[in-house]
Amino acid sequence: MISDFDAFPDTGPDLAYAEFLAAGEFRIQHCGACRKHVFYPRLACPHCGAAALEWVQPSGEGSVYSSSVPRGAPEGDYNISLIDLAEGPRLMSRVVDIAPEAVRIGMRVRAFVGEIDGVKVVLFRPAEGSERG
Repeated sequence: MISDFDAFPDTGPDLAYAEFLAAGEFRIQHCGACRKHVFYPRLACPHCGAAALEWVQPSGEGSVYSSSVPRGAPEGDYNISLIDLAEGPRLMSRVVDIAPEAVRIGMRVRAFVGEIDGVKVVLFRPAEGSERG
């Protein structure tokens, strides 16, 4: 595990997260005090208030909590999904490699680092055995 302050001593947690993404790594924080995982990046644990947050690589596994499809965007239709990571935190992202309207609540997904408009982001694909549209 890498401590936020050891990995990027001159930056805050948002910049540390962006640095991991730029290197092709998806990381979340883990609290050494209460043992819970944390996302979005923070200076203190939202569960117990401790500053004992370390960067860890999550399993990448998750499930779709909710999904919406904005219509009429210049780049075409896409989904915006809330994903519950296996470690507990929920994050907003997109499920790709599937028709936007085929994303279903409860669908198992797997994370990877991709790009949207030249910016590295965490995206998801349907996991093996999940429904495809």
